[in-house]
Amino acid sequence: MTASVPSEPGGRSENPSLASRLRLSVVRLNRRLRAQRTDTDLSLTQVAALSTLHKHGAMTPGRLAAHEGVQPPSMTRVIAALELVGYVERAPHPTDGRQAIVEITESGTAYVHESISVREAWLDERLQELSGEEREVLSRAATIIERMAGHS
Repeated sequence: MTASVPSEPGGRSENPSLASRLRLSVVRLNRRLRAQRTDTDLSLTQVAALSTLHKHGAMTPGRLAAHEGVQPPSMTRVIAALELVGYVERAPHPTDGRQAIVEITESGTAYVHESISVREAWLDERLQELSGEEREVLSRAATIIERMAGHS
């Protein structure tokens, strides 16, 4: 006697759920995009912090740590490493002498732009392999995924 596998809501038992397929697809695509990095001197945590400063502007180390979901002592080490290579600078906080403000430098901005450019070039090549209809579906999916992620 074979055991019956319960079906998932909205799907059949022998097919992975939409949530599972989408999660795996996003993880795999993210992994492929990360593999396109040309400079591996920075850790992914350092790259993420740098990207956050690029996107959101200067902020305190505590706010950056909270944004990245790491403990402040860990972010202190990340900031120190980024300072060492000239990608960020610390400046005095305008209203709180106990705080500092971390901001991205021109070199840091150039690093982020180059990193984005390389990954987007790789992705553009993959997109050109698709039909116009498939690209349109992905365009609509990107809008939906952005909304799901809370970015729009």
